[in-house]
Amino acid sequence: MRIAGCERRDGVKPMRRSVSFAVRSLLLFGFWLLLLQPESWSIAVIGVDWAVGGVASLGAALLSLRLLPTSSQAPRPWPLLRFGLRFLTQSLIAGVDVARRALDPRLPLDPGLLCQPTGLPRGTARALFGAAASQVPGTLAVAVDDDDGLLFHCLDRGRDVAAGLATDEALFLRIARANGGTARVARS
Repeated sequence: MRIAGCERRDGVKPMRRSVSFAVRSLLLFGFWLLLLQPESWSIAVIGVDWAVGGVASLGAALLSLRLLPTSSQAPRPWPLLRFGLRFLTQSLIAGVDVARRALDPRLPLDPGLLCQPTGLPRGTARALFGAAASQVPGTLAVAVDDDDGLLFHCLDRGRDVAAGLATDEALFLRIARANGGTARVARS
């Protein structure tokens, strides 16, 4: 039985929208708490800081719901977890490699640019992937809006950076598809 008024035109149930609002508010308020200075945790100041943070996080959550509406599809965390685990592993391996190269007296570097073809559409998805890939030591996205793909600066062209980036992009596309994204799959 369908009850009138329980779904909006966009297909998102009010309960999902409320949960999304609560989660976003709590995350933003947590971020606010991270920004507070330790000396502001005194009893006299804490009430004002928390009140301002509460109002700001509620307002930001409302705005975020307007700018990035709740999806009608339930989020699936497994693709995000797989990407996160690979990201942490790659960051650790690349960090050790960069430190080894920096401490080696011969300085074994072979820097260069790599144009990585991508199936990500221009805009936010491509910029987010470039930013995520740039967090791994040894690679840096230098151009994210090229028609051919993403342009990366690499510390060592001898390493197979392209294969690693292709794997990362495939995991990133899974996250986008699993959580309601509309990334196009065909290669440019």
